[in-house]
Amino acid sequence: MHPVVMDRLEEYLSGALEPATQRAVEGHMAGCAACREEVKSMQEFSQLFGSLRNEEAFEPSPRFTASVMQHVSELKPEPTFASRFALDLAFGRRLVFASLVMLAVLGGFLATREAQYSAGPSSDAILAQQDLPEFDSARSQDNMLVTLTAYEQH
Repeated sequence: MHPVVMDRLEEYLSGALEPATQRAVEGHMAGCAACREEVKSMQEFSQLFGSLRNEEAFEPSPRFTASVMQHVSELKPEPTFASRFALDLAFGRRLVFASLVMLAVLGGFLATREAQYSAGPSSDAILAQQDLPEFDSARSQDNMLVTLTAYEQH
């Protein structure tokens, strides 16, 4: 099949081509027997598929519909594995609120306790400094004694 017909075949068969393009496709098919045969076989297939279509719509009886609806209404959904662990939205909100309140209480407690500790280093940290090489001078030892004394007075 030639590209002129191939590109526009669907539109040609459905009758959706513009008049100028339709004249061009029909002009090509007038001179090309292979394209005419191909389009003719496609139209035959289309008619065959169209004949398979059943025009009668299936309407179930009202008794059947009522029976199915009653059966469906009697069914109870079974819980899934994931739904057993799902949180209720209201419970989730309460859990988040309680967590935030607990965080605020603990934060307030830690903030009030922090004010009781001195801002300087602990006595253990000061004593650990004596192992440093800079501590060899007598002045450093005197500074350490003054710091320890000041720490003990607080």
